[in-house]
Amino acid sequence: MNSASQRLWRTSPLMYVALVLAVLFSIYPFYYMVVIATRSLDSINDVPPPVTPGGAFGDNFDRVLDNDAANFLTGLLNSVIVSGVVTVSVVITGSLAGFAFAKLRFRGRNILLLSIIVTMMIPTQLGLIPLWGMIQDLGWYDTLYAVTVPFLVSAFGVFMMRQYATQAISDELIEAGRVDGASTFRIFWNIVLPALRPAAAVLGLLTFMETWNSYLWPYAVLTPENPTLQVSLAFLSYAYYTDYSQVFAATAIGTVPLVLVFALFGRQIIGGIMEGAVKS
Repeated sequence: MNSASQRLWRTSPLMYVALVLAVLFSIYPFYYMVVIATRSLDSINDVPPPVTPGGAFGDNFDRVLDNDAANFLTGLLNSVIVSGVVTVSVVITGSLAGFAFAKLRFRGRNILLLSIIVTMMIPTQLGLIPLWGMIQDLGWYDTLYAVTVPFLVSAFGVFMMRQYATQAISDELIEAGRVDGASTFRIFWNIVLPALRPAAAVLGLLTFMETWNSYLWPYAVLTPENPTLQVSLAFLSYAYYTDYSQVFAATAIGTVPLVLVFALFGRQIIGGIMEGAVKS
């Protein structure tokens, strides 16, 4: 049995080849983005195309900053604010609601949870027109409220945290807190929230990435003078020709916050995924 088990879990050379290919295919688009971002526009059109980084990134990015139609720095700052606020709100509200649906007993709990799950089945595009009308009525057009407030709560976040809380937190732990005289909020803050930290890190990363990469809704409710990053990148290519060196230089800078977020929370994210896999 031991010999059979060792053969089952032993990694074959073919597996290493597959993993190396997967890594190369995953990294190559980012590498080529850096290559184009550091090359001049003339060298991009060379045959064969360049495959090594150059030294023109500073000039390319200066042209991005000089492009008044893109408002890149405004878009970058707006995306940082919107993504940060939405991420914090989704993690907090998702943790609170997930704990309530998982461990608290109240009338209508299953119906409310079912209603939240049903909203996940409705395509986002179907709600754009009525939501746009509400934004106009509230006077939020071309403000960050329009791209922040509608996404402060996530149905997916509530469902995800509810599923994790059901497995990660035992009823005995909650009862022990009540015996010690702790209120419901103190139980959440001191007992539940630390146990939900791995899942909260995963939810935070997914929410930050989704909000950071959002394009359709910000394009509908923001003007070119007050864009988010993705809208700003789109305006860089609105011309008779596309300056790819300029676009890729801006894209490279716009990718840095995502890399930093993953670098800061990667250990907890991987730990949360592995913990969930072991429990399931």
